[in-house]
Amino acid sequence: MFTSATISKGIPLPYSPQQDDGITVLLLGCFVLSAYILSHSHRFLLQLVKDFFLHRERTNIFAISTGPDIRYLLLLIVQTCVLASLCLFKYFMDLRPELSQQVSPHLLLGIYIGSSLLFLIVKWLSYSLIGWIFFNETKTGMWLESYSTLLYYLGFILFPFALFLIYFNLNLKATVTVGLFLLISIKLLIFYKELKLFCNHLYGGILLILYFCALEIVPCFILYRGMLQLNEYLIIKI
Repeated sequence: MFTSATISKGIPLPYSPQQDDGITVLLLGCFVLSAYILSHSHRFLLQLVKDFFLHRERTNIFAISTGPDIRYLLLLIVQTCVLASLCLFKYFMDLRPELSQQVSPHLLLGIYIGSSLLFLIVKWLSYSLIGWIFFNETKTGMWLESYSTLLYYLGFILFPFALFLIYFNLNLKATVTVGLFLLISIKLLIFYKELKLFCNHLYGGILLILYFCALEIVPCFILYRGMLQLNEYLIIKI
């Protein structure tokens, strides 16, 4: 027979991001932030898209932006890191369900957000260093502006994806398919802009392919493998 203590204790339900109030608040905050920035800086954001595809030469983004615009853009970059981390969080929760049993979900999400921000900072410093060594200030500024533009809009695209991923419970196959599609699309746009900026002859094209693989493809694999190892470490140690 079941004792009263057993009945009162019950069986704990498995963790579900759908029922996590913290994630709901985080997504609501991203929605409010996106709506606010679009209402105040939509013309500036549209101008960035035109400059990206029309290849307009300008020293850098700070030459035409105001103080509030710069703050909004920095917030959009942080939002992109947060939403990308949410998508990775849901993916790894589906891939390794025992993560939610061994590690605090909020701690894990915080680690993912910190890792994404660190990854972005390292890439930004790498771009700046390579631009300083091999290219002039104008081209380096244009490249950093173009890369930032992709990050701003990636955040807008990731928001509905994160909503579907968490609240409509997309299966693992659909998550991987959509995630790879977004990743490949962004990398193709990066390669397009690099061709426009840095490739003037065949020799430059060969160097560009090596540069693209070294700074765009390999770091993605390193980040993914690093997160897998991090998950294993957290499961064992915590």
